[in-house]
Amino acid sequence: MDKISTEELLKKTGSVYKLCNLAALRAIELNSGMKKMIDSRSNEKITTIAIREIMAGKVRIKAA
Repeated sequence: MDKISTEELLKKTGSVYKLCNLAALRAIELNSGMKKMIDSRSNEKITTIAIREIMAGKVRIKAA
């Protein structure tokens, strides 16, 4: 797996708490059968895929 910079992820989400919530919610969606938005290897964990999707800008926080 490529190294993912925490600083870059924080720039995309704004805070550690939002990042954790977003990654957890996306991992739950992926685990329930939603389609992946990026290419992944067969041995990649769901949480890693969720983080990579956030890094790629495919998953964002919906403003209320």
